[in-house]
Amino acid sequence: MKNFLILGGGFAGVEAAIKLRAKGYNVTLVSDRDYLFIYPISIWIPVSKISFDNSKIALADLQKKHGFNLIIEKVEKIDAINKKVRLEKSELTYDYLFVALGMDKRHIKGIENTLSICGAPKQANAIKDELEKLVTKGNGKISIGFGANPDDPTGSAVRGGPAFELLFNISTYLKKKELLDSFELNMFAPMPHPGIKMGEKAYKNIGNFLKHYKINRYTGKKIVGFTKNEVLFEDNTTLESDLIIYISGGEGHHLLKDSGLPINKAGFVLTEPTGQVEGFPEVYAIGDSAHLLGPEWAAKQGHMAEIMADVASHNVHQQIIGSNNTISYLDKVSIVCVMDSGDGAAWVTRTAKKERLIMLPIVGHWLKKIWGFYYKNSKLKRIPRIPGM
Repeated sequence: MKNFLILGGGFAGVEAAIKLRAKGYNVTLVSDRDYLFIYPISIWIPVSKISFDNSKIALADLQKKHGFNLIIEKVEKIDAINKKVRLEKSELTYDYLFVALGMDKRHIKGIENTLSICGAPKQANAIKDELEKLVTKGNGKISIGFGANPDDPTGSAVRGGPAFELLFNISTYLKKKELLDSFELNMFAPMPHPGIKMGEKAYKNIGNFLKHYKINRYTGKKIVGFTKNEVLFEDNTTLESDLIIYISGGEGHHLLKDSGLPINKAGFVLTEPTGQVEGFPEVYAIGDSAHLLGPEWAAKQGHMAEIMADVASHNVHQQIIGSNNTISYLDKVSIVCVMDSGDGAAWVTRTAKKERLIMLPIVGHWLKKIWGFYYKNSKLKRIPRIPGM
C-alpha cells in the first residue's frame, strides 16, 4: 500500500485527501489548523450574516467521513531530496507527497496596520469588530484594496474578488442601517484595470457596481505602504481611512525555498500540467502552492485548487498502476465567481472559449448561500456530490 502525505488542510489538500482515499490509498493529511476554512463565504462574517464557526469544517469530522489520517501540527521543513518532512514534534517519510500549503502574502511597509479578508481566518472577526466600532460611531472612512506580485509571470496570485464582494456587502449593510451616506467607501489597487481578468463584460459591470454601491475608486497607482490611518501611494498621495483592509499579492510559501523543489521567481512550485513537480515524479504540487499554468487571465481560485487536486489524484493513480491515461488541468482552467453584494450577485465565468456574465438580483445572494451549505454538507457526505462542483 502506497503512503501519501498531504501538506495543507485547505481546498486543495482536503480534496486530494478525499480523492486518494476513494482510490484506496493510505493518506495522511497535515495541517496547522484543525479546520478547513471556507474563504468564499467568509465575506459575510464582518457584516454579521454568518458566524465564524459556520464558515469552517472541522478536519476531524472530514477524517471520520473519509478515513484519512490527520495530524494537526506545523510543518517546519520539507526535504524533497530525501523524501522527508519535519514537523514540530516528529518527522515523516512518504512514497508520494502532495504539496498544498497555500501561499504567503507579500510584505509591504506598514501592512501590520491593515486587516485582510484572505489572510488568517480570525482576521474576518477582527474586521467585524472594527466595522462595528465605526457603526457605533455613526460615520467613517473604509478602504479596501488588493495588490499583485510583479514577480509572478502570469499575475495569477491576485485576490481581487473578495475585496469587491466585501465592499459591496459593507455598502448593503450600511444602507440597511441607514448609515451609508455617513460613510466613505473606497477601493484601491495598483493595476489600472482591476478585475479585467474576469473579462471585458465583468470589468465593465464592476464599474457599474462601484457606482451603484457608492464606492470611490483609486487605481493605477503603486501602493508603497500604510500607516494606521492612510494608504500611501507612489506619487506621494494618500488615502485617509479609519479602517484599511488589504489583500496582498501572493508569493510562494516560505517552506518551499529550501525544500529542494523547483520554484519560479515568485516562489511557486514548477509543475507539469498533470500536477507532477518537474524532476520529482513522486511529488505533486496543487492549489496556491503551484505555479498556475494556462492563459494570462488565469487566476488562483478555490475551484481551480480542487480541479488541480482532482487531476493530480487521477494522474498519480495512473502512475502507480502503470497506465499512460494521464490528464491535464489546462483544458479546465477557468474563472468562476459569484460576485455577491449582500442583496444579489453577478455570476461570472470565463473559459478559453467564452466569457459570461449573468446578473442575479436578490436570488444571486441566496444561490451563494446555498453553495456554502452544499460545499460543507457534500464534503461531509451528508448530501451527494454534484460532478464538477
